[in-house]
Amino acid sequence: MIARSKSDPLLESLNPAKLHFNLPAAELVEAAVKRGEGEITSTGALRVSTGKYTGRSPKDKFIVDEPSVTKLVNWGANNQAISREHFERLYGKALAYMKEQELFIFDGFAGADAVYRLPIRVINEAAWHNLFVRQLFIRPAPQELEAHEPKFTLIALPGLQADPATDGTRSETFIVISFERRLILIGGTHYAGEMKKSMFSVLNYLLPLQGVLPMHCSANVGASGDVALFFGLSGTGKTTLSTDPVRRLIGDDEHGWSDRGVFNFEGGCYAKCINLSEEKEPQIWNAIRFGSVLENVAIDPATRNPVYEEFSVTENTRAAYPIDYIPNAVIPGAAGHPKVIVFLTADAFGVLPPVAKLTKEMAMYHFLSGYTSKLAGTERGVTEPEATFSTCFGAPFLPQRPIVYAQLLGDKIDRHNVKVYLVNTGWFGGPFGVGRRMNLSHTRAMINAILDGSIEQTEFTVDPVFNVWIPSSVRGVPDAVLQPINAWPDAGEYKAKAAQLARLFKKNSENFTDVPREIREAGPVA
Repeated sequence: MIARSKSDPLLESLNPAKLHFNLPAAELVEAAVKRGEGEITSTGALRVSTGKYTGRSPKDKFIVDEPSVTKLVNWGANNQAISREHFERLYGKALAYMKEQELFIFDGFAGADAVYRLPIRVINEAAWHNLFVRQLFIRPAPQELEAHEPKFTLIALPGLQADPATDGTRSETFIVISFERRLILIGGTHYAGEMKKSMFSVLNYLLPLQGVLPMHCSANVGASGDVALFFGLSGTGKTTLSTDPVRRLIGDDEHGWSDRGVFNFEGGCYAKCINLSEEKEPQIWNAIRFGSVLENVAIDPATRNPVYEEFSVTENTRAAYPIDYIPNAVIPGAAGHPKVIVFLTADAFGVLPPVAKLTKEMAMYHFLSGYTSKLAGTERGVTEPEATFSTCFGAPFLPQRPIVYAQLLGDKIDRHNVKVYLVNTGWFGGPFGVGRRMNLSHTRAMINAILDGSIEQTEFTVDPVFNVWIPSSVRGVPDAVLQPINAWPDAGEYKAKAAQLARLFKKNSENFTDVPREIREAGPVA
């Protein structure tokens, strides 16, 4: 048994012979293999299967309706309420279940800034889940572990199922957050991302109360200390574009922005690895080694080589690894205030400009919109590109009202004179199936021009539909690419498709009921 932190009444009610505290990665890998939870690949990574659930279950996530939070939570589809009585019933079932299980405990932190970090405890039924949280959250130094007192506890029991008839859930799966009990209960699912994102939801509630903006973004920093943030939904290139060999990675997914600067919430990365290649993403490729976890990645039975292009089980294949597996990572993951912010979108309509500059009001509008698009064929019934809007690029994880986060962003943009840009990593010259995907080398050239400030040396014109500022030239990018209408063979078809997307933006902005007029009017002109 490795050193544990101070006493915990919850743990003291369990069988001490079945508790394993803060095991190192090697012992957790050994335990996972011995228990039949996974297998070692040729890279040394542990490969696991998550079974029925290969992604999050947002309809099974609940927040306990408690007096101290009921007026602050933005109740609705993303924040479903569950009663305290149902929560206590589930908690009682969890306690009884844990008394019969071998359990793995991790003590650490969520948040790299010592002022704002949240001391956490994670209790896992699965050894590989405990390896996952050990690699994804922040591991304390030995002296910190001795004095560790968790302020929030996460219990993940994939073998425990709820009874919707008596537990107040929708199905056998449940992800329930109690802010008054400082407790997260997860059951009925093996998908490890639920642990990561439920803790993100906790920070998204707590930190704005301290004036800190929690963000679903990646972040890196240049040699001169210039910090850049990259917001974007899944598939927009957030991890790929922030993992840059000439810049240091602060983190790939979740950050806070305080009066002290930007800090990573995590101590690891959770990268999508469908079609991963050493040539295109060498840092991620090389990070998948012993101590890493591969979720639902196919394995060649003869060689045990990962087969990243295989997606018969799911396209949401993942690699989890500690951030120090990236050679130029910032440890601890904290830096100064951002110089630039980049909103990434993969526009499958093929009409958004590849790069555009935003005013503060435009930035707040696009932050509240959180636009990208689903592709035809990715889901049953999706026959053509569909606009997807996720408020603040993370709607499922925002317990408070969207305007709370948008106002924090606007205030910080003003205070620190931050430049904001919109970058389309999707299609041009036509919609998905007709046009072409944006050339990655062109996108990197645009990002480089944003980061080094050279994009500011050119002239800008206002796009008449999307109401954003388009540069006339960017080093390394053909001028014809920058104006999307010029890339379409038929200007009339472009205008029709652009008007269609603008109307979708407008319709979505009808949800901005408590947003100032100047922000609502900073979007596309439908």
